[in-house]
Amino acid sequence: MKIQNVEELVGISKKNIRFYEDQGLLSPKRAENGYREYHEEDIRRLKQIKFLRKLYVPIEEIRQVFSGEIPMEQCLEHRFRDIEKQRADLDEIQMITEELLRSGTPEEPLSPDRLDIDSCLEKIARLEKEGKTFMDVNLTDVHRKKAFGSLIGASIMIAVMAFIAGMILWGNKAEPLPKFLFVLLMAIPVVIIVCIIVVLVQRIGEIQGGEEDEAAKY
Repeated sequence: MKIQNVEELVGISKKNIRFYEDQGLLSPKRAENGYREYHEEDIRRLKQIKFLRKLYVPIEEIRQVFSGEIPMEQCLEHRFRDIEKQRADLDEIQMITEELLRSGTPEEPLSPDRLDIDSCLEKIARLEKEGKTFMDVNLTDVHRKKAFGSLIGASIMIAVMAFIAGMILWGNKAEPLPKFLFVLLMAIPVVIIVCIIVVLVQRIGEIQGGEEDEAAKY
């Protein structure tokens, strides 16, 4: 079975299937022509990976389960404890949010300027020292910065290619080129612009939460 068929059957993208192979979670055999051939055991393994990842089981722990380094029960116990901690963290965030909502009145509605921001941040810092987890502002904002940087870089390159295409059009009006040469010259910046857009979309997708980024957390 080819990877396109596996992608449709299991509901996992080709990119992620390749990623799982790179991580040693999947080892499809190769046909005589050198291409990977996926069999029933590979489909079953991918479904197992998909299920465990749906439960947010880390890649490394999945690898340990498959290799027999840790039993399945231990893996699920880790996940259960993680969920309990996340629930406690969310409960704490909910209580802080409720306190803030109660502090507003019709006469003095809640606003950023009314917050005792130093006290709020001190409370968060104290809870973090006690083991509570809040959003990692640095990580989230760095991802946004990366996406913005990619967008700016791509925009500059697209503008340069558009300028080149405009110059070719202007030159062709002033002194017509042979049709074949004109089409060839125009095709170069157009193809480059399309490629830039495709790469930009892929890059932003990776920054915003591709499987590689998800796995890197663990």
